[in-house]
Amino acid sequence: MDVTLHLAQDPEADALLGRSPLAALVGMLLDQQVPMEWAFKGPRTIADRLGADDLDAHEIATRDPEAFSALLSEKPAVHRYPGSMAQRIQQLCQYLVEHYDGDASAVWEGVGTGRELLKRLEELPGFGKQKAQIFLALLGKQLGVRPTGWREAAGAYGEEQSFRSVADITGPESLAKVRAHKQEMKAAAKAAKAAKK
Repeated sequence: MDVTLHLAQDPEADALLGRSPLAALVGMLLDQQVPMEWAFKGPRTIADRLGADDLDAHEIATRDPEAFSALLSEKPAVHRYPGSMAQRIQQLCQYLVEHYDGDASAVWEGVGTGRELLKRLEELPGFGKQKAQIFLALLGKQLGVRPTGWREAAGAYGEEQSFRSVADITGPESLAKVRAHKQEMKAAAKAAKAAKK
């Protein structure tokens, strides 16, 4: 895995995401309740604060939870909820150590079908169905991981040129399209809620 991603809109952060399977998973984990760029810049910030070039699942899994939480809470914080996200990242890394010997890419390497890959992603701590489908779409669209039926398993996120998620962001223009789609979805949900009252 060594591709150019544009999720953080920051060259160093994006370079790490493109070469490090664990960084990509951590970025996806952080991608909730904060702007996408902030979430995907998180892995680079964590690596810098650990004094490392990359993230290591074994190291993160065994760090003192309070110290790791403090590391994510330093200004600027890695996430709006640095304490709970530190815990989730450690749980993810512990799961990877236990099930994949700490190798994040082993989650998808050699998987035969999109359905099987989706199942593996859904088993990761912090990954519900939607997050798993978005990450599956990212793997297929930008990282060359395309087991049989991957688009179908990724649902609407797997559709070509759908601009629904981070899987479709390749630069500022596509980021704007994804943002617009998310705003439309929020407005539709708000309108539906108001109609029920």
